Amino acid sequence: MDSLLEKIDHMSAEEIADDARHLMVGGGTPGPTLVSGKGIRVTDISGKTYIDCTSQSWALYLGYANEEIRETVHEHMKNFSHIHQGFHTRQRYALAGKLADIAPKNLNRVSFTVGGGPAIEASMKIAMKNRPTAKNFITLWDGYHGSGLTAAGGSWTPTLAPGSYTGQVNFLPNLNDHFIRVPNFNCYRCYFGQKCESCNLMCAEMMRLTMQKGVNGPVAGVILEPIQASGGQLPAPRKYLQRVREICDEFGALLIYDEIQTYCRIGEFFAATHYDVEPDVIVLGKALGGGFPIAAIIIRDGLKGFEMNGEELHTFANNSVSQVAALKQIEIIERDNLLENTRVVGGRIAASIRALQGKYPQIGDVRQVGLHIGVELIEPDSGAPLNAEQSKKFRSIAMSRGMIVGSGGYMKNLIKVKPPLITTPEEADEITAIFADTLAELFG
Repeated sequence: MDSLLEKIDHMSAEEIADDARHLMVGGGTPGPTLVSGKGIRVTDISGKTYIDCTSQSWALYLGYANEEIRETVHEHMKNFSHIHQGFHTRQRYALAGKLADIAPKNLNRVSFTVGGGPAIEASMKIAMKNRPTAKNFITLWDGYHGSGLTAAGGSWTPTLAPGSYTGQVNFLPNLNDHFIRVPNFNCYRCYFGQKCESCNLMCAEMMRLTMQKGVNGPVAGVILEPIQASGGQLPAPRKYLQRVREICDEFGALLIYDEIQTYCRIGEFFAATHYDVEPDVIVLGKALGGGFPIAAIIIRDGLKGFEMNGEELHTFANNSVSQVAALKQIEIIERDNLLENTRVVGGRIAASIRALQGKYPQIGDVRQVGLHIGVELIEPDSGAPLNAEQSKKFRSIAMSRGMIVGSGGYMKNLIKVKPPLITTPEEADEITAIFADTLAELFG
């Protein structure tokens, strides 16, 4: 008799279509049915292979089917997998200790949860516990912090930013309304008409004025992505984060970094280290578990943390399988010098794409920190964001040529190029070659 996995592998097209009737998918960008992968490549049900520049929602730092992760998880599963949060394990101790070891020096206490959205909520709990008279949070225009009823309230998705509302407006009666949005950093399209080199940080000063004049009572925390991902792969200027740190200290608000997408991907373990500006809380998720579900917050010394009294309780917060996968991934990243590889290969890809700007004026801006790369496509005559249909065609053409890319920015004119950290220089050249061929087919 065939094993369960063999039966799944041999499902007919009719069986798949029949089962698909029962499935609901609430978001994402439609793609092919995938069946296997290795390294930075993945193969679909028809046998077509793609270079994956999305790392599957930016979560596979070591690519597909990493043998060392598989062996580590397999060996650990002989002991156990799920353990209730209240029972201690060596695996949880070890991961908490390792994260504290690699984090900025004053962030030393870790709490685990099951995903990025719940981790954002955990960071908000820490802020409210330490600022008990405060109920409001500051987030940035174009920020994205999840799709749950809490995190979505501070994201761009329920707003009119893209010109029409997303499905998040279906939940407006229950979205968290304790968020106040302020202008984000955007050196390419500054809302105040300034240039980065001579900027007086009006976006940060607007945050300060909002805390002073636009919020009832004190602010519990400021939640921001040091590099806005969904909002357009926008890297914060260091002087902006320095000023925000000063503003948070002035008003007694906690500074919370959403590092769900920046962890390791920018060529340092943490954006806080890259910028040398420490927050009060770091939020982690996505790639933390090497492809297994896990998220965490790390808080600074001196803050009140969680106590074992029901403040933060999740059935799968003590997922030992994800914990050992996360530890093994860190070990491989350190052993194989993958942070340096991330910086070198990311720079190589960005330089090659910038070299195409002379031929293709539709490339408006190339933003790159490590393998956190975004390419904004524009209308050459006006500089306006490229229309959504053309941007959508870019992704389709790239896929037909064997490369999966992401889209971002609220106008969806931002092409995300974020392959696994194991990408080699040779593979980087393949990526940029397909990128160039896609531009040629789309724009002639």
